[in-house]
Formats: sequence, C-alpha cells, structure tokens
Amino acid sequence: MIFLYAFIGFVVLSAFYGIGIYNKLVKLSTLVDEAWSGIDVQLKKRYNLIPNLVETVKGYAKHEKDTFENVTKARSMAQNATTVEGQQAAENQLNKALVNLYAVAEQYPDLKANANFLNLQNELSVIEGDIEKSRRYYNGTTRDYNILIDSFPSNIIAGLTTFKKAAFFEIEIAEERNNPQVKF
Repeated sequence: MIFLYAFIGFVVLSAFYGIGIYNKLVKLSTLVDEAWSGIDVQLKKRYNLIPNLVETVKGYAKHEKDTFENVTKARSMAQNATTVEGQQAAENQLNKALVNLYAVAEQYPDLKANANFLNLQNELSVIEGDIEKSRRYYNGTTRDYNILIDSFPSNIIAGLTTFKKAAFFEIEIAEERNNPQVKF
C-alpha cells in the first residue's frame, strides 16, 4: 500500500514538474517573440529615417544615382525580410549601402554642414544604439530559451511539443559588426 502511495505521489509530482517546464518554455518563447518585436520597432524607425537621409544627400550629389538606388533597394529588402536569418542578410546589405551613402556625403562640404543632414545623422546614430540594445535583449532571451530546450529534462518536454530553438540575430562579417560611423 505504501508503494502505491509513493508511486501515485511520484506520478503527481512528475506531472506538476512537467507542467512547470512547459510553462517556462511558453514564457521564454513569449519573451523571445517580444524581444524580436522590440528589434522590429527600432528597425522600422530606421527604415523611416533612411528616405529623408537619401533625399538630403540627393540634393547635393545628384549624380550618385547608383548609391541612392542601392540604399533604396537594400531598405526594401530589409523591410520585407520575414525570418531572423533573412533579416540578418538584409541588414548586412543595408549597412553596406549606408556606408557608401556616407562616403558620398563626405565629398560634399556643404552637405556636411547642412543642419538637416546633421540632425538626420544624429537621429540615425541614436536609432543604431537602440537597435544594438534591442539585439542584445533578443539574443539574451534567445540564449535562455535555447538553453532550456537543450537541457535535460526540459528537452524531453520540448521534443514532445512544438518548441524549437530560436535563431540569434547576429551580423556575420566582422567589419559589419560595427554600426556605420560617420566622421565629418
């Protein structure tokens, strides 16, 4: 009789433990989604600022059509990315295009002194800092979530349900790990 009670107690405790692990997976999955949403908000701010920056530079450097088209194309690709991996690739392209845009801007002293350009440049710098913070938060929550999925015994619960590891949001090329820097 004592073994029966011990067995029932073990089953009940195991069930509660499994429910606890499942709830923790749900919580961390939600935090990963919320963290990605934070990155998305910052990226949208950046995307909304870029056309103003391009138009300001265009006013001074009308013959740099290819540069403007590359920035516009890269912005569009980044806005339409649907996965973390796709967003990483698109952001790499956008960063390259912005570096080229800033290189063009350096060739025009009047542009470098333009108050609107300086304001846009400052806003972009602030947004880049916010994106970095959002990226760190996302990668931290992703790390915690992935550790729980890989750890025993939570890996059993994750394997029995639909929980899958989340991708980190990283820039793969070392030179592109830095935010675009503009020196005037």
